Amino acid sequence: MRIIGGSARGLHLAPVGEGDAKAHLRPTSDRVRESIFNLLINGGYGNPLREARVLDVFAGTGALGLEALSRGAATATFIENGAAATVLLKRNIALMRAETRCDILRRDATKPGPNPGAAYDVIFLDPPYGKAMGEAALAALAPWLAPEALVIWEESTAPQPPAGFTPLDQRKYGDTLVTLLKAPTA
Repeated sequence: MRIIGGSARGLHLAPVGEGDAKAHLRPTSDRVRESIFNLLINGGYGNPLREARVLDVFAGTGALGLEALSRGAATATFIENGAAATVLLKRNIALMRAETRCDILRRDATKPGPNPGAAYDVIFLDPPYGKAMGEAALAALAPWLAPEALVIWEESTAPQPPAGFTPLDQRKYGDTLVTLLKAPTA
């Protein structure tokens, strides 16, 4: 696993092999991550990462949020409650030397509580596949999002977003379905 583009391009992140089933780690492949970021940057959405506040939910290794930082995001907040994933996440933030631009919230993404900071412009949502956890997390995190925030959701099947979220695009990459949504205006 490595950072695909931007200022940290080529940086190798902490290895996890094929993932850790016990820790529920299923890292987004470099190929899928590259496709997601190409879509964000070249898909007619302007440059949604420029100076953005990014929220990486079910963060795992943090590769999506760190890629966003490399490509111009101002800050990244990672929500992850797994012990093994949190260790990898901290290591990857240190490898990227991004400690001052990152926060880790160790909590259940489906019951996150109140937002401890300002609203987020971009949210990456990569829940365990097939468990409806993405739907629960996005509904719970909706108050954390800026009006018209961009949501990038990875799942194995078409997700059911909460009311008010507008579908923008959907792409299939192997067993991963990437759905782009726009948050409500208010």
